[in-house]
Amino acid sequence: MSWNPALDPDIPVGDAVDAIETVVVARARDLGGFEVRRALPAVQRQMVGPFIFFDQMGPAEFLTGQGIDVRPHPHIGLATVTYLLKGKLHHRDSLGTDRWIEPGAVNLMTAGIGITHSERTDGELREKPHAMLGLQSWMALPVAHEDDPAAFHHTPKGDLPELEGEGKHLRLILGHGWGERAPVPLASETLYADATLAPGAILPLPDDHEDRGVYVLTGEVTVAGQSFEAGRMLVFRPGDRIAVKAGDSGARLIVLGGATMEGSRHIWWNFVASSKERIEAAKEAWRAGDWAHGRFRLPPGDDAEFIPAPEK
Repeated sequence: MSWNPALDPDIPVGDAVDAIETVVVARARDLGGFEVRRALPAVQRQMVGPFIFFDQMGPAEFLTGQGIDVRPHPHIGLATVTYLLKGKLHHRDSLGTDRWIEPGAVNLMTAGIGITHSERTDGELREKPHAMLGLQSWMALPVAHEDDPAAFHHTPKGDLPELEGEGKHLRLILGHGWGERAPVPLASETLYADATLAPGAILPLPDDHEDRGVYVLTGEVTVAGQSFEAGRMLVFRPGDRIAVKAGDSGARLIVLGGATMEGSRHIWWNFVASSKERIEAAKEAWRAGDWAHGRFRLPPGDDAEFIPAPEK
């Protein structure tokens, strides 16, 4: 559909507003020959809305026979969001889900009380060189939903709202914004979008979300008279009317945010919880390894191995 709404001329773009509350520089991490850039959690900021973990995966090029092998591992108290820009990823989980994740689609896995999953680039994909670029994020669940049953939802690329015009193309991944709503079930108010801007194009951010941030995936943007290159996450003050302007080479952005969570969260390994007691209970259950009767199961079809819990 065509772009709507148009940029409001009253939204400050340059020095008229000191809008940026926090700037996070994503840290590079090597995950066994595969590099990610992690923006959340950070020293400066634990969460932006419900988002408590944000990784840029790649870009990476794999030779024939190489790929990603994330063995089965558990989660509690969060929902994972996998969104690919390039490549494919094979997801299996303890609910019996067996699905290839492809660019532009949304895969939302709600851990709730507990789920186990694996992510691999296996099968025929490894028989030739292939590439990978994507985003892996976690959303903390509200306290009232921490013990919800686990669930998995896949939304095809074609079902997501898209806006285009004035040098902008935007796909709404989750939540609501710019007069549209993505058809993905969520536990809390959320904003998550993929925006590509032509050189000099201006993207106004929705002002009906308490927390708002922008991750610069490629190119450069200007906000409040300052320029920011790829790998930066900008977190804005609540309530300010904000617009982001692309640099001379354009930019690709991920917009994220939503309602501020009702409190901070404890994070240990792959577990997120509102209390240390919940974390300790999940540790004990995973280490017990009772896959037949315990809290955690291994994914059908990928149950020959798993990732042990860290010692500390």
